[in-house]
Amino acid sequence: MKWKDAIWPCVGLAAVVLSCWILYKEVRGLSLDDIWVSFQNVGLSQWAMSIVCALLAYAVLAYYDRLALRHLDRHVSLPFVAATSFTTYALSHNIGASVFSGAVVRYRAYSSRGLSTSEIALLIAFCSFTFALGILVLTAFTQLADPTMIRRYVDVDSRVPIGLAIVIILAIGLYVFGSFKGFRPRRIGSFVIQYPRRDVVMRQLIAAPLEIVAAAGIIYFALPPEHNPGFVIVLAIFVVSFSLALVSHAPGGLGVLEVTFLTGLSDVPETSVLAALLVFRILYLLIPFAMAIVMVLTFEQSAMRQRRRAAAGTLNPRT
Repeated sequence: MKWKDAIWPCVGLAAVVLSCWILYKEVRGLSLDDIWVSFQNVGLSQWAMSIVCALLAYAVLAYYDRLALRHLDRHVSLPFVAATSFTTYALSHNIGASVFSGAVVRYRAYSSRGLSTSEIALLIAFCSFTFALGILVLTAFTQLADPTMIRRYVDVDSRVPIGLAIVIILAIGLYVFGSFKGFRPRRIGSFVIQYPRRDVVMRQLIAAPLEIVAAAGIIYFALPPEHNPGFVIVLAIFVVSFSLALVSHAPGGLGVLEVTFLTGLSDVPETSVLAALLVFRILYLLIPFAMAIVMVLTFEQSAMRQRRRAAAGTLNPRT
């Protein structure tokens, strides 16, 4: 194994160890019984709304793939796209791109539908960019909605987040301008990078933040109403925590999400925060992960049967 192949697993492991150590310092005075009581206090209506948010989040993630295929002018059936997208994100969210890249799942799936390696690579890049676009949109929105939010982490002047939001809006504006202008395709080696059409970009601007909003909603609805700081605050913290989790390559954002939320929601009882994050992990990470494993095994078993039938047909051709 080359050192480049091993560096990201090491980064992910280091991030988990560091985050768990910080988390231990934050919660060492808490009782597991208190956390369990807070978890049990999450009402049925709260669970129902969190479940709806989880379903919406994964539905929009599937739409990421649909948009990418639309950009590539390729048609793949919606059920297949939904299954591929769900499996990809359920695995990569839990295991981490550093250990088991979602690109492997997409390659196995979409290559069976006739997409070339370069097309699959562009599809993956498009989906990653769509997510990044959503992060930028919501970062600008939350900082303009509440410029003091950043002070939950660092002590800076309120003009700093406003300036950051303006820069982000200008960058997004340039991207939208390019779609309306219709820039020419660029060739980089064997890849042809074509600027998305305006209809694709407009749909990106809706779908990209919607998935993140839905995922943040899982935590928002799981928090106790009497201590809930409001959706904008929860959304802003989720954007920060989820971004850090992805950058750290920590599997499932283990420790990273908890530390970021406990710091950002210091005015909310810690047991309630941890209970809400447990709901998030169950609905957005653990249950989808278990389902994705079954789907991968089913797909591979089906592919194996097809290969055996093809081999048998080759060995015993009909006359």
